Amino acid sequence: MQDNSAAYPELLPHLFRLEYTKMTAVLCRHFGLQHMEIAEDIASETFLKAMESWGINGVPENPAAWLYTVAKNKTKDYLRREQLFEKKIKGAIKTPGTQEAAAVGFTPQIIQDSQLAMIFAVCNPSNPPEAQICLALQILCGFSVAEIAAAFLAKTETIKKRLLRAREKLRQDQFQITVLQEKAIAERLPTVLRTIYLLFNEGYFSASGSQLIRKDLCSEALRLALILTDNKLTNTTETNALLALMCYQSSRLEARENEAGESILFEQQDRDLWSQELIDKGNQYLVNACTGDAVSKYHLEAGIAYWHTTSATKKWEHILQLYNQLILLEYSPMTALNRTFAYAQVYGNEQGIAEAEKLQLTANSSYHALLAYLWTTIDTEKAMGYYQQAIHLTTSATEKKTLQRALDKLSLK
Repeated sequence: MQDNSAAYPELLPHLFRLEYTKMTAVLCRHFGLQHMEIAEDIASETFLKAMESWGINGVPENPAAWLYTVAKNKTKDYLRREQLFEKKIKGAIKTPGTQEAAAVGFTPQIIQDSQLAMIFAVCNPSNPPEAQICLALQILCGFSVAEIAAAFLAKTETIKKRLLRAREKLRQDQFQITVLQEKAIAERLPTVLRTIYLLFNEGYFSASGSQLIRKDLCSEALRLALILTDNKLTNTTETNALLALMCYQSSRLEARENEAGESILFEQQDRDLWSQELIDKGNQYLVNACTGDAVSKYHLEAGIAYWHTTSATKKWEHILQLYNQLILLEYSPMTALNRTFAYAQVYGNEQGIAEAEKLQLTANSSYHALLAYLWTTIDTEKAMGYYQQAIHLTTSATEKKTLQRALDKLSLK
């Protein structure tokens, strides 16, 4: 055991975010999704044991390996103690693609294969698309109900009901994680990509947590997308476009917040902190994405993110054109607000204000924050009023700090 108990309080939540969903994916593949609660219970008990043991004995030399060993032993103990394997489960899980209890393992390849199989299994057309995404975010990505609600701009009670119905539907269908045919993969891939996209977005700008940026979520989204590129059936132009987008956005993570965890506006970021390696990877995936005729929202957003990484004199004109296409393809309030910011960069703040006011997104904190930013150089009093309204509406503690800092700066003028 290592004598690093000081790092223990931070290490275990980090490992929970990274390893819990991997562990659950392998166990669900073994038991079948109709018994997903068993898999989740075993994974949860594993982390509870770590909390008890590591606090007393210290953190093991290889914490992740320790967790997987405990999970494997708990799986065997559970089946032995309850005699579920012989009495209840054996007949249910003896289908192609499942394994004997003794064969449960957590090698990197098994974990990767299980996660890829599980995300496609959860994205089952027997559930509505939004329910599929909610279930995937919870089971595969470890999202809380609050985080899912924030991603969908929905009430937590709505999400709870949606998750309960989706889980029950999978149980009723006795659904198994099996090898899918090419047609099924093609049908489910859009939902899988949407899930990864939402996972990355929550990491890039967390609307539900105490942190503005959650790099672990961004990294997990990138990892899942990279798994898709390893399979010829899922290595599509849309997958590559999404990867390009996430690489471009990730390249600026280190420059997006200060030491206090407050947001730094794009034009105030230190470009020396941008990752050229990730920008280059983004360029590579964007080239791969442009090999066909398809143009998805990921292509357009990747194009916008690409122009943000350049110093071209007329980049905002290109960005605005892409937003014009994106808003026609898939409207969302945030897309409309981002387009308005680009519009103001091209035509000036006064015209930007007129464009923003057409949206009438008065219940949206970002709407008021944008108007505050645009009014700053025109009318300080109006700008301060909009900042106050944005602070009142936002549910993000870190965003409140960022907005308050901007308001305080204006009040000194």
